[in-house]
Amino acid sequence: MFFLAGSMIQLKDIININQILVNTAITSKKRAIEALSQVIVANHKELDEQQVFDHFIERERLGSTGFGNGVAIPHCRIPNCQEPIVAILKLPAAIDFSAIDEKPVDILIALVVPEQATEDHLQLLKQIAELLTKTGLCEKLRKATTSEEIYQLMVNNMENNS
Repeated sequence: MFFLAGSMIQLKDIININQILVNTAITSKKRAIEALSQVIVANHKELDEQQVFDHFIERERLGSTGFGNGVAIPHCRIPNCQEPIVAILKLPAAIDFSAIDEKPVDILIALVVPEQATEDHLQLLKQIAELLTKTGLCEKLRKATTSEEIYQLMVNNMENNS
């Protein structure tokens, strides 16, 4: 498949330091999804927090977005979303997320896209998955103590990926 230059959305262009939560004490999958919904809506007032939460939960009912290796990628498409949004949550202690490898999760990278953005949705999920399979990145993210550190790790690794 060929893409015109600039036609494919790049993860590095939508990551936002204000949508990264670090070491927030959360003890359940539901609370993690609530926290991600809150941080997304805090920076995107056109969205409704309950709607974002409900769409994440609806997607989880189809099957866990627990990706494995302590990582989850909650994602959904929402009708009134104007642009792709990424939020990151790094937990101080891993939680049960019903992940595919049955291991608890401590890194969550959430993705919300406009309802009609099926191709962008799949491309961004692929970029996130490829990024998180990079050797050592998850361990570096786990050692990070600030939003700034996580942002820099993500952006630096994305630039090395393209």
